[in-house]
Formats: sequence, structure tokens, C-alpha cells
Amino acid sequence: MKATEANLLKFLRKSPQFAIPLYQRNYAWTSAQCRQLWSDLMRAGRDATTTAHFIGAIVYVERGLANVTCPEALLVIDGQQRLITSSLLIAALAKHFESQGLGELLDAFSSKKLRNYYLLNPDEDGERHFKLILSETDKDTLLAILQNSPMPAEESSRIVENYTLFQELIAAHHSEIEAICQGLAKLVIVDVSLDRAQDNPQLIFESMNSTGLELSQADLIRNFILMGLETKLQTDLYKTYWRPMEKAFGQSAYLVHFDAFMRHYLTAKTGEIPNVREVYVAFKNFAHGLKGDTRDLVSDIHAYATYYCAMALGTEKVSALKQAFHDLRELKVDVAYPFLLDVYHDYSLSRLTAEEVLCIVRLVESYVFRRAICAIPTNSLNKTFAGMSRLLKKDRYLESVQAALLMLPSYRRFPTDEEFLRDIKVRDLYNFRSRGYWLRRLENHGRKERVMVEDYTIEHILPQNETLSKEWQAELGPDWQRIQQEWLHTLGNLTLTGYNSEYSDHAFAFKRDKVIDKSGSPVGFAHSPLKLNLGLGQIAVWNEAAIKTRADGLSLEAAKVWGAPQLPADVLDAYRPAVAKPGQPYALADHPYLAFGQLRTLFDTFRKAVLALDPCVSEEFLKLYVAYKAETNFVDVVPQAKRLLLILNLSIGDIEDPKALCRDISNIGRWGNGNVEVGLSSTDEMPYVMGLVRQSFDHQMGDPQNA
Repeated sequence: MKATEANLLKFLRKSPQFAIPLYQRNYAWTSAQCRQLWSDLMRAGRDATTTAHFIGAIVYVERGLANVTCPEALLVIDGQQRLITSSLLIAALAKHFESQGLGELLDAFSSKKLRNYYLLNPDEDGERHFKLILSETDKDTLLAILQNSPMPAEESSRIVENYTLFQELIAAHHSEIEAICQGLAKLVIVDVSLDRAQDNPQLIFESMNSTGLELSQADLIRNFILMGLETKLQTDLYKTYWRPMEKAFGQSAYLVHFDAFMRHYLTAKTGEIPNVREVYVAFKNFAHGLKGDTRDLVSDIHAYATYYCAMALGTEKVSALKQAFHDLRELKVDVAYPFLLDVYHDYSLSRLTAEEVLCIVRLVESYVFRRAICAIPTNSLNKTFAGMSRLLKKDRYLESVQAALLMLPSYRRFPTDEEFLRDIKVRDLYNFRSRGYWLRRLENHGRKERVMVEDYTIEHILPQNETLSKEWQAELGPDWQRIQQEWLHTLGNLTLTGYNSEYSDHAFAFKRDKVIDKSGSPVGFAHSPLKLNLGLGQIAVWNEAAIKTRADGLSLEAAKVWGAPQLPADVLDAYRPAVAKPGQPYALADHPYLAFGQLRTLFDTFRKAVLALDPCVSEEFLKLYVAYKAETNFVDVVPQAKRLLLILNLSIGDIEDPKALCRDISNIGRWGNGNVEVGLSSTDEMPYVMGLVRQSFDHQMGDPQNA
């Protein structure tokens, strides 16, 4: 490696050509980074005492062997964002000189010199005519700017936006044109030239990307896959797989969704959920463990990206599946994507029909929605879906999905009809996170001609106004305040209307029969074409009993919309693991320290608190300790003479312990399962220690930071 300080303009003038390799990310700087560069440039240009302003490093390597008569383009390893942005700024300045008819300023600034010194190689033809050649996504847009030619059909939005921004900034500061030129002339970089024979571009690339706009995990992955390949293979894989993948996502969606896709892909492949900030590290470990070649890996990523686009970006072709995926997106069921990616992969291999995929997607939707209605914590969902496909019998695919959902333990359970019907009647559905979703699903269930719920507003039949009219108070009875408070936002009192302002806070009878539209036609509840309003025309009085009765009917309909899996008992039994459950060989009496006294009292208090964490928690007495389990041990208790020694099954880095009572025992021999130790000596310590135990339980159920 050879690194020297260099003036940016001199560096550009002396360089034959820079090329952005295929494996590099697309141009990604936003207006924020461009405005920062502009601010720095203007500050330097206005201040005569400032001799230079450093903007970062540009790291490059020769594409291949070169000689004096035929210099090769230099491949940019790092610094492409500032190199492209600087070129856009220079191009905008050259355009300003042309449009304003400006002559030469400061000996080196004119439209011709700006172009021929820093943007073009005037004596060369074809692509060699340009100082900078970008990767495919951005290439044609930059060349159109440099040649003053029409933009391509698929223009690079960031290139155009930032070029336009610089044009606007230069025009707004026309009176300071010399300061602009002075500032540009003071920009300095570190010129870093790599030696192909001695330097590892990938390691250097990773270590130097701590400045500028942070690389996404997907950028790092693309770089890792393609950087070290022979040029022909690199180009082939990019054009065959990676570029079509970028196009499928689209420019804006690629920036937003691709990191998430890679995380879901790795979860589907490994069954382990990478930390959101460590997807690249997880990918490298995954790739190093593969036996196939790079083409197999890139081809597989491309296939799964296609599935992801169908589910998450609405590109699915089968209309029923497209609608089901839309509903999942509206419900925000991203945690299910690893499982559904596997399902879609099997669908692509004809192991499943479209109808079976639709059933599975609807079951996932029902599972998540029912749990939300029943207020079951969601932090276990990611782990539930991460490993689900490994539980299936692919020769009985749909049946095994139903069985897997039905056999989930209590904290991951699929809520029963009884539980769902009970809770959906009393839940505050008006303030539910996706109220438009559940209303639309209820209204359109079973309809061939779908109602555009977006055209309607939510109507409280019993109004929200705390100062109810005398008519409403009389209709509800003396307990009207309690009834309004208890039932206002619940299923039985909510519906849809296109005439919310006409309904206002009028009495029920008026809303039912007397509301008219501008043409004089009746549009009250009795005349509504919406399924949600069926039966309202036959109700005489809207009171607590009427709300409950309507909720009963709608809840039964909801149980059909968000149905539970149905399997005969004998079929479900065939999926249950045949595990013998002999009596425990040890018991409380086998632990002499727990026989009596204060330690026994402390243990009884502790075990009661642990078993109360969740119905799924079980207790097992072993020879040397007592284990408390959900899926596996999350805390083990080793009785000692004067205290209970607790072993928590997580790492020291995963626990919040402001009192610093925990000890890392990952490299120490111990009884029990886990890497964290904490002592419990008195009931006064119980609240804090139970907080630590709860963290271990929650960690096993589903780590929130990975949710």
C-alpha cells in the first residue's frame, strides 16, 4: 500500500480513469452528505487562511497489468461516494459557467477546463473518454449528465437529485463564484494505491469504511461475494443474478429492504437469527461453511430474493396470494418471513400448490392476529418462525404446518376459539395498531366484489363525545357513563360509514333511519350496503345489551376470518413426540440445605416466583441442583449452606445488571446450565434477582433486540 496526501483536482487531472467495480454498492449519498461537503467547501473558499480541507481517502487498485502506451483504469476500492459527488459538483459548476457565459476564473476555472481536466479524457474515445465510469445502475445517468444528453429510461435518482442540488446551490451563491472555485481547489484527499500482489482489498475495504455514509449489511455482502472473483466471472454473476435482483427490488426499496431480506435469508438457511447489526458477520460465517461454489450461492440468494419480493414488495402474480401477502404486510408480520421463504421455495419446487401456500399464509396471519388480540407477548415469534420449517414433514406439508402450530407450548400457543372469542369482544380495537386491517378483513371476508375500506371511516355507533346528549343518556340508562367507558372502542360498537359527518353524535334512531345524502336518499345504518352494518336496521335501542349481542355475532365471524388449524385428534397425536416421562429420580428431600430453616423459606419464595413467570415453566430436581425450564433450562438453583446460587442460561453480555451482582462463569467449571452466576441470600434481594431471572427467561423465549 502506498498512501500520500493529494489535492483532489490535481489527483483527478493526473488519473487516466476510475472505474467503480460491479461489487461496489450503488451511489448512495443523500442531500445531507452533499450539503455537508458544500458547507465545508464554502467555509474553506471564504477563509483565506485555510489552505486545505480534507474530505477522506480514495483507495484504488490497478485493474490489471498496464504500461505507458495503454494505461488501465483504476478500480475504486473505497471512496467512491466522495469521488462521484465531487464529479457531480464539478459537472454542475461547469454547467453554470456555460449557462452564465462566464470566462476563465483564477487561471484554472472555466467550463472547458473543468470538463477536460477533471471529468473527461478529451483525446480518448468510447468509455475511455470519461474520467469516471460507474457501475451499471448509475453509469448511464452520469454519462448523460457529462454529455448533456437525455436521461436513460431508468435513471439513477440519487445521481439526478444531487446533481440538481449542486446546480441550485451554485446558482444561489452565484455572487460567490470565486469562493466556490477557491474552496474546490482546496479539497484534499489521501491517495491510497494498493499493490495487487501484496494487499488484500477486502480487508482494507472493511477497515476503512468507518467514515462517510455507513455501508449497509447488503453492500458489505455483495462486496464480499464479488470482490475476489476473476473479472469475467464477477461480471457474469453480477449481470445474471445480482443486477436483476437489484432491479426487482427497485432503487428505493433496495436501500430499505435488502438488509432485512439478507437477515431473513440467513435465518431461513441456518435457523439462527442474526443480530440486526451483525448480518454481514453471520453471512461470512455461513458462506465459509458452504461446500458449493460462488455461483450456487449467488443463484440461491437471487431465488430467495424473488420470493421475498413477492411477499414483501407486492410482486406476487397469483391474485389470491398477492392479497394474502398484502394482509401480512399490513399486519406487520415480518418475523414470519424466514419460514415463509422456505415455504415459497418449496412452492417453487412444486412441493406445494398455490392453494396450500395460501392456507399456510392465512394460518400465519391468524396466528399472529389472534395472539395480538389476546395480548400475548410477541417476543417469542421470531424464534417460533425461525425453526418451524425444520419441524415439518414435507410429504404432508400443510397438515404438518397445522400440527406444528397446534402443538406450540403455552407461551407460543395458537389461541383457541374460546380464548379469541372472549378477548376480541372486549379488546380496544379502535386503538389497535392495524384497525384498518381488521375492519377490511371482516368486511371483505367471503366477498367476491371487494369493498375499498379505505374510502370509509370508522364510526362509533355510541359516540365518543364524553358529554352525551339527553337522548343517548336515556337510551343507555342510569349507568351510561360506565357503559360508554367500557364498550366505546370495542368490536360491538364499531363499524364503517361513508357519512361520518352526517351521523355526528345523533341518537341511534336518527343514525339508523334518518340520515340522508346530498340527493336526499336515505343512507343510515338501515340502508347501508356494508356487511358490517347488517342487522343494525332491526335494532330498536342501542344499549349495553345491543353492543354485547352485536359483538357476539361479529366475534363468530372473526373466528372464521382468522381461523385456527383443524386436525382430528388421532392425526395430531401422530405428530406428538413419544417421550417417556418416568418419575423424577430426585426430590426436594435429596437437598439437605433445603430441608428447613431460612434457606428453605427463601427457596419456597423463589420457586413460587419462578413458576409464576409463565404456565410453561416446569421444575425438575436433579442430584446437585434444581432446574427451571421453558424449552430448556433458563435458571438452575444450586443450594449452598447460606445462600442459593443461581445459574442463568445466557451470556454476561446479554444481561442488564446495574448493581453488578452477576459473575461471568463461562470459563469456570460449574453445575447447571449457563454462563452467568448470581447469589440469593435473603428475600430482600428477591425483586432484583427475579429481574435477572426474568431476563434469562425472556432471552430464551425470544431476544427482543432480534425481534
